[in-house]
Amino acid sequence: MDKIQYELEIPIHASPNMLYQYISSPSNLQEWFADKVNSRGKIFSFIWDDTEEKAELLAKKSGERIRFKWLESEDDDSFFEIRIQVDALTKDVSLIITDFADDEDEVEEAKQLWENQIDELRHTIGA
Repeated sequence: MDKIQYELEIPIHASPNMLYQYISSPSNLQEWFADKVNSRGKIFSFIWDDTEEKAELLAKKSGERIRFKWLESEDDDSFFEIRIQVDALTKDVSLIITDFADDEDEVEEAKQLWENQIDELRHTIGA
């Protein structure tokens, strides 16, 4: 069964360079995304409570975006990406989240989870 791709745009008051540090380094991801984050080469381990999920780092563009693929979903085209977007005119900064859900019912729940995570990021960086 194909997963459903969705995208979320969340405005955030922070510099793109600082945001990039928080979306790309294991120690900074650990401050807002997961309880613990480790990396060994391109494989990142994300730990929440007693659950560990591993993801492969697919792409990374300094100051702009990072893309991961969960190892458990290697048989499909899903991934999750966090992209920093700066409006050319207003200089407003947003995080663009691209992710996948298993079905239509999960999309709203997944979006809510991301919004909670980004709220945690805002709190962490004081944005």
